[in-house]
Parts: sequence; structure tokens; C-alpha cells
Amino acid sequence: MSDPVDPIPPVSTPIPEPAPASTANSTGLPSNVAAALACIPLIGGIIFYILEKRDSFVRFYAMQSIIFGGAWVVFDIISKIVFSVFGSIPAVGGLLVVLWALAAALVHIAFLVVLVIAMVKAFTGVRWDIPYVGPIARQQVGTTSI
Repeated sequence: MSDPVDPIPPVSTPIPEPAPASTANSTGLPSNVAAALACIPLIGGIIFYILEKRDSFVRFYAMQSIIFGGAWVVFDIISKIVFSVFGSIPAVGGLLVVLWALAAALVHIAFLVVLVIAMVKAFTGVRWDIPYVGPIARQQVGTTSI
């Protein structure tokens, strides 16, 4: 005969309560969400810089987005000018256009990678300076603390 096995009574584990979202700012969104949305180059930065008056975290990412987006647009304009100048050169113009197009594509991919990193850092609540752009944005917003 086999001994009856007593079933182990279920252990009640307390369900952890979700952590409260970070404090809402002027936009009504949590700071990390607003900062991640503010990372959308130029447009997101301008919208959140205008709307957000209190949260320095969101304002920093908005200003960084404005400057970064502006640099992206300036690069795009210069790229199109160089592309058309190279295209008008007889004989070697085709080769120069192809080389320039490859270089411009690599720079655009780098811009996109930096954009994604900034959005992830903002969403996780980390203040991250885009190289060269971050210190300028920090100065414009007036935040010196990290």
C-alpha cells in the first residue's frame, strides 16, 4: 500500500503593486513618455518644448531634439546640394554621386541610431547627452545637474 500524500497547500504570495508612474508634467504624461516623444526630431522637440514648462527632463530632451533635428535637416540640405553639384560634373560625376550617396546613407543611418538610443534612454528615465548636441541643449535649457 502506498501512503497517501498530503498535497502542499497553496502559498499565497502577495501581488506586488505597480510602481507609481513618474509624476505627471504640464502635458499630463509621465516624464519618461513625454521625453521619449520629445525625441522625435524637430517636430516632437518643438511641441514638447512649447507645452512643457516645469519638467527640466522633458525640456532637455525637447531642446536636444530641436538641435539634433536641425543638424539633420542642415545635413540633408547640404547633401542635396553636393549631390546636384557632383551630378553636374561630366565624366566623373556619376561615380562621385554614387560615393556621396553611400556616405550620406551611412550618415543618415548614424542619425537614426542616435535617435533610437536617445528615445530608449529617455523612456528609461536616463538623461543622456547626444555627443556635441547634449551640452548645447543643457546650456539652452539651463540645467547643469545630471
